Amino acid sequence: MQVATKTAQSALETQRQRYIIETFTDAFGQMIKDNPDAWRSKFRKMSSTPFAFYRGSAALFFSDMARTADQDFLDEKTSRVWIHGDLHAENFGTYMNGEGLLVFDVNDFDEAWVAPFTWDVKRLAASLALIGFAKAMSDDEISQVIQTCVRSYVRQVTDFVEDEQSRSFALTLDNTTGKVQEVLLEARLRSRIGLLEMVTEVKDYDRQFKMGKINIPVDSRTRRKVESAFKRYLKTIPQRKLQDQVNYAVKDVCEVRGAGIGSAGYKMYSILIEGPNQALENDIVISMKVGQTPSASRVTDNEDVLRFFKHNGHRTVISQRALQAHSDPWIGHTELDGVGQFVAEFSPYTADLEWDDVNRVDDMLELVTFLGQAVAKIHCVSDIDSDEQVVPFSTEEALHNVLKGRENEFVEKMTAFGLDYGNVVRDDYRLFVDAFRNHQFPGL
Repeated sequence: MQVATKTAQSALETQRQRYIIETFTDAFGQMIKDNPDAWRSKFRKMSSTPFAFYRGSAALFFSDMARTADQDFLDEKTSRVWIHGDLHAENFGTYMNGEGLLVFDVNDFDEAWVAPFTWDVKRLAASLALIGFAKAMSDDEISQVIQTCVRSYVRQVTDFVEDEQSRSFALTLDNTTGKVQEVLLEARLRSRIGLLEMVTEVKDYDRQFKMGKINIPVDSRTRRKVESAFKRYLKTIPQRKLQDQVNYAVKDVCEVRGAGIGSAGYKMYSILIEGPNQALENDIVISMKVGQTPSASRVTDNEDVLRFFKHNGHRTVISQRALQAHSDPWIGHTELDGVGQFVAEFSPYTADLEWDDVNRVDDMLELVTFLGQAVAKIHCVSDIDSDEQVVPFSTEEALHNVLKGRENEFVEKMTAFGLDYGNVVRDDYRLFVDAFRNHQFPGL
């Protein structure tokens, strides 16, 4: 009996491993073929921990979501709202909003798409389970953390519906504590000159990028193309958000290599522009990167949504304005060599949430309460310049309608999913690493 059980388990693992390989190959096969070195580097990063694997495997997560028949809490509206698309516990941090206020919020909208709102909540719940497991927390403690986060989300959705004043809600230095306030204070200490000294240098009485392993010089032809793309980008910024005191003159351009886990094989450029005046301490760094195909779009049948966007750079801009109130005034889009680009400022005031020193259960409960509020905010409150044609209804009303009277049921359901899928991810991580090191991914 024991031998038969092990044989059956082995067969299931082989089947799951094959599915993991096929999912990655279907989603990224051509990109792996075009740039295998970049994808080997990405897969090595993913092989470091189960959480790193989870961060880089959104395509697998959404493939799993599409294969389930779970339609609970979903109707015609709540199954077609703007979602973040890669909502895990490390995709939070600070930004300087369009009103000059330091805000703690969800960040990185590359994967945003129109899909079931539960997919965001489930992905976050599973990531919290992975963090809890890595910190040797008990299942009861992990459950408490996820429950606290999801309950905070539900309460904030209700507030947005029942209190009109709450639509101006934001997590700031004035209403946060603990780790979130610490991240905001860290961002407040940062400065534009500090960023400039890190990535640029002064030569011949002017500022230019420091070149090395990360910043790579570009030839004159590439620079001309990037500058032309930059000029086209400026036309996509809403008039109200154009910087009156900035002349947008390009001072330098470089290619950027070695970005994060999700950026394998994508070209990215930094553009240095003149600030409000000719002083060297207020120059501005702009990032231009390829708009990625969101993982959730591969498993949803939203052709009407797809037709709305010129390209994925355009889609990223529209989604960020839909998901972020008072969004970054610099975001826009353009095309380079016929490929859609997302453009934004490389802001000096960004600080990412890190979990290394969050180990006490009480500290985690305090932190995830804020995370739940932040997620509710991106689902319910959009920027003044957002385009309402993609999701032409009140998201907060739609969410409230399916949650009202079933709040506890929703919390328990998301908690159970987070625990279960966290276990799936830990198993998948081992299968992924074994497949990678044994060269089972085509082209790697």
